[in-house]
Amino acid sequence: MGTSGIIFSTTHLCSPSNSISFPSPRPWPLLPQLRTSTRALPLSRIRSSVSSSSSSTTTTELTPDKLPTIDSSVTGGAYDFTKATTSLTNELISSPKKVTLLRHGLSTWNAESRIQMFCIQHHLLCLLSTVIKLIICTQGSSDLSVLTEVGEEQAERCKKALENIYFDQCFASPISRAKQTAEIVWQGREKPLVYLDSLREIPLYHLEGMTNVDAKRIYPKEYTIWREDPANFIMNGRYPARDLWITARDCWKEMLLSPGESFLVVTHKSILRALICTALGLDPERFRSIDINNGGLCVFNFNVRGEAMLKGLNMTAHMYSDHVYPG
Repeated sequence: MGTSGIIFSTTHLCSPSNSISFPSPRPWPLLPQLRTSTRALPLSRIRSSVSSSSSSTTTTELTPDKLPTIDSSVTGGAYDFTKATTSLTNELISSPKKVTLLRHGLSTWNAESRIQMFCIQHHLLCLLSTVIKLIICTQGSSDLSVLTEVGEEQAERCKKALENIYFDQCFASPISRAKQTAEIVWQGREKPLVYLDSLREIPLYHLEGMTNVDAKRIYPKEYTIWREDPANFIMNGRYPARDLWITARDCWKEMLLSPGESFLVVTHKSILRALICTALGLDPERFRSIDINNGGLCVFNFNVRGEAMLKGLNMTAHMYSDHVYPG
């Protein structure tokens, strides 16, 4: 923020000593002119006005080391949402739950701008022998894209940022980049990691592993549909995005019916998009309405009916500072 700031001022409307007059409203046609002539003025400090009983106003400078503590109980946050959203379980769960979603750290294919999904790319298989094809296909793409040094550092940042939060369980994708991230973040915790196949990345078949530039050049039609209309993207007779929505709903139910009240989930961007959208009741057409950075965190609260409330979306303060989230 530098030297910029905001002025907060308080006026006592109930005081008889204050005489207030309101200007006559301006006609609507002048609004565009007002907008173009308005400009923000730089301020040296954030100031907070505090009024005393004698109707006088004192101003206190709020420097970064003197920022006020916010009491969350008086900020107007929602406290109850029974029957307000769609149940993801269609049955009662044991207790309210908090679920923290985490996208894996930067991977080699992220850094190379490659399409990074689940299945091995078709054009690479064409260059390999039948035996090697079979070996790679049985292993999946889990070992082809792994965390970079930056990705490992991001995972360490996530571990530090979450150290004050108790988690009953950690669910993770078994694909290497997510598995590596989960192992780093979960290190030192007593309970074992739980790997779920439903947290694997979406399959895009022969587009897998190609750079975005090459995919757009070699498969322009498929690439364009995938980027601009993912819900109607079809390949090998399947709709990957639509299938992902079904997987996400099943995954939510499996996790929410598990014992515990606080869960950490480490996985990939596409399944994260599906998890978030299904929790909010959004269809596959909204696939690209959500974006999550590497190391980004999202937080949901669930009531006993399995209904979701989004509390945090793509939180990344810990990626650029030593921020630690409260327990």
